[in-house]
Amino acid sequence: MSSPSRPLAYLFLAASMSLVGSYVALSKPLAAAFPVLLLAWLRFAIGALAMLGWLRRPPDEPALTRQTRALLFLHALLGNFLFTVFMIYGVSLTSATSAGVLMASIPACVALMSWLFLGERVAPRTWAAVACAVLGIALFALSQPEHEAVASQGLGPQNALDSQWLGYLLLLAASVCEGAYSVIGKKLTGTLGPRRITALINLWGLALATPAGVWLALQHDFSAVPPGTWLLLVFYALTACMWSVWLWMTGLKAVPAAQAGVFTVLLPVSAALVGVLALGERLSALQALAFAIALASVLLATLPAGTARRAAR
Repeated sequence: MSSPSRPLAYLFLAASMSLVGSYVALSKPLAAAFPVLLLAWLRFAIGALAMLGWLRRPPDEPALTRQTRALLFLHALLGNFLFTVFMIYGVSLTSATSAGVLMASIPACVALMSWLFLGERVAPRTWAAVACAVLGIALFALSQPEHEAVASQGLGPQNALDSQWLGYLLLLAASVCEGAYSVIGKKLTGTLGPRRITALINLWGLALATPAGVWLALQHDFSAVPPGTWLLLVFYALTACMWSVWLWMTGLKAVPAAQAGVFTVLLPVSAALVGVLALGERLSALQALAFAIALASVLLATLPAGTARRAAR
């Protein structure tokens, strides 16, 4: 597929991040029905079946080199497998709104990785974005309603607090994985088409999840899973493995990675909205303030310099 026009690429990027935010939130009820690694394996298996036709190499696409294979593996390991495991465990220990705010640190993660691994100069406003992300995360983590929500799961006060902070750390790890996913994805779009990238990294994810997934599947009581949960699983798998990845990779072909990062603002917004509207979670005033600060970090990290200066004035 040739590169889309710039407006169409923007639409693809916006749709991708909105879908990612929705499945981040919807993974919470799925994690209650399936063990995390089993859920990851089922997700990749459904995605692999749906994308069998995408594995074939187009005539105008070069053969895979050793470097491309290594990048595909890293892309799948960090952006598919580990992101899925960290995100699902993190959401199960906290809430969908927590995931929404913590995922707002992704653009700052991309900026840090660009500085560390690509030797790019990072503007002072990007470091300010990192500070905003940390402040937003701290405010959200210390908000009282969140403590009460985790404590209500039947854990003791100290165990609930430990569980909550473990969830935050896992969600932060998922953000780092998603940042690496964006950086590696931009590199891959220079040689491979979006559909083939999507199918190949999903296949790697399936391979990584299969040992634990098969072992857990043999012990799980699938008859206890209601039909509605199966439908949600299919939607989650197709959204996470196929639609959101293809949309993002297609948009990246026409938009620079830093500019594409602006659209990650829709991930936390979508996750929080689904958490509040569909899962019955509440957003306190302090959490809303934390959300606003975290979103400010997204804008500081991703807006073009001229736009950022005008917005600051």
